[in-house]
Parts: sequence; structure tokens; C-alpha cells
Amino acid sequence: MNIEEIIKGIKERSPRAIARAITMVENGDVLVEDLLSSLDKEAIDRTMVFGITGPPGAGKSTLTGKMIGYCRKLGKRVGVIAVDPSSPLSGGAIHGDRIRMMEHSLDMDVVIRSMATRGRLGGLCASAGAVCRILASSGCNPIIIETVGVGQSEIDIVKIADVTALVSAPGLGDDIQALKAGLMEVADVMVVNKADKPEAQMLAVELNEIAREKGTEVILTIASEGKGIDKLYHTMEKIYLENEKKGIKQQKRIEYRKKEITDWVIEMIRGDIEKKIDSIDTDLDKDPRVVASKVASELKDVLVN
Repeated sequence: MNIEEIIKGIKERSPRAIARAITMVENGDVLVEDLLSSLDKEAIDRTMVFGITGPPGAGKSTLTGKMIGYCRKLGKRVGVIAVDPSSPLSGGAIHGDRIRMMEHSLDMDVVIRSMATRGRLGGLCASAGAVCRILASSGCNPIIIETVGVGQSEIDIVKIADVTALVSAPGLGDDIQALKAGLMEVADVMVVNKADKPEAQMLAVELNEIAREKGTEVILTIASEGKGIDKLYHTMEKIYLENEKKGIKQQKRIEYRKKEITDWVIEMIRGDIEKKIDSIDTDLDKDPRVVASKVASELKDVLVN
């Protein structure tokens, strides 16, 4: 497909065109700027982007699958970005979120894309933003971003979302401490999944104390049975609409756009950085921080001039 066919195909919701466009973004195709400049800005602006994050074992993928199903019952076209860890050998996505969402695989109004970190977080953050805009331009609304765990990478990536649900479940032990330490800053709503299990109420009480401080709420779900999914969806939609009215949504998008620009710049000059490091190999016995400072100084001189 040529670039004109891809642009036209995105508007016509062609799965092949959408997949090709996303691959162009991930591979840094030379024509990707023409593609991204052609996207439907009005569609992008009105598309809700939901984040689903939390520790492994919380049931995020099951919950995401049920959320897709609920959105389809409402007649909505849904886009999903499943952010996976990377295989250290192949660089591919190995988490298999799409396998757990196979019930939606034949639905032409569900677009699921798995994205791997490939060991470079910045590149993924930048690419995820572009993929979101491609999906929005193809008529997806909402778009759901599901991340794998509770590390810094998940915090950075999920910031692209307008509204984020932090999912936990009873029996995850010390993971609640990770939630408190990291992802609370991006959580707009807290979810206790597997609410039929022992200790679920105790976890809900503990999270309610934090939720009150943030001015948000805790929702109980049993994703495997589809229970609580409707309440979760409408709560996230309500928060989105309130934030849009207050200008919070736009401000969040501006801040993330700045981060995307930074990440893209770093990706674009990564090769130059590596060449510069190779050119000063006599200094590599020094502390890496010292060498990095020298590389940055020399690159800065080039950029200024």
C-alpha cells in the first residue's frame, strides 16, 4: 500500500491500512510524518483514552476484555493498546494479551494492537501516542491502554490516558505498597477486582482511605463474571467529561505531547549519540556519567551551531 492508500484506508477503517500505519510508526518509516500530519484532529480531540494498569495477577486483561464487550454493547468502536514486556532475544511482545482477548478478534469494530518495549521505554512512549491518534482517526472511541505491571515504565506510558483505572486484587501481598509508592499519582479511579475472594473488602477499605485523599472512589469488580464493568466504564466516562469541562483533559494532553516530543527527539538522535560514544572510545574506561557529560556537551555544541 502506498501512503495515499494508507491514509484513505484509515478513514475507511481498513484493518490492513491501520496495521500498516502502526507498523510504519514503530519502524520509523520515512513517510510516517506525512501519515501522522493527515490524521483527523477532531476525531482525536473527542476520543476518550482510558488507562488500565496495576500489578501482575490483578486480572487487568480479563477486565479489559469485558470492558471491550460492554463498549460493543453500547455500539462503540474500541481500540486497545496492550503494552507488553519484551523478549530479550527477539524484542517481540511476549505477554500475549491479544490471546486472552480472542473473543473479540473477529469483530471489525475492535482494533487490538500489542506493543513491545524492545528495551527502550522512550521509543515506546512516543510510539504509543502516535498509535492512539491513528486508532482515534479510524473511529475508535474509547481507546484502552493496558499495561503490564507497576513499574516506572507503566507510570510513564499510562500518562497518555485521559482517565486511568488502577486495578488491584486481594492476595497480591506487598504489591499494594508498590501501588501506594508509584501509580497512585496517575490513578483517577481504583478498582478492586476478584471482589468475591476473601480479603477483598479489607483491600477496598485500605484503598478507600487513599481514594478519599485523592477525591476519587473505589469500585469492586469480578471481571471473570463481568460484574461491575458497567459501573467502571461509566465512572471513567464521567471523570473524562468532567475533566474536559474543567480543561484538565486538554492540559494533560499538552503535557504528554511535550513528553512525546522529547522522546521522539531522543529516538531520532540515538544513532548520533552512539556514533559519538564510539568516536571517544579512549574515554570509556572512565565513569559512564563522566563520559555521558562529555558526549552531551559536544552534541550540544553541534545543535547550537
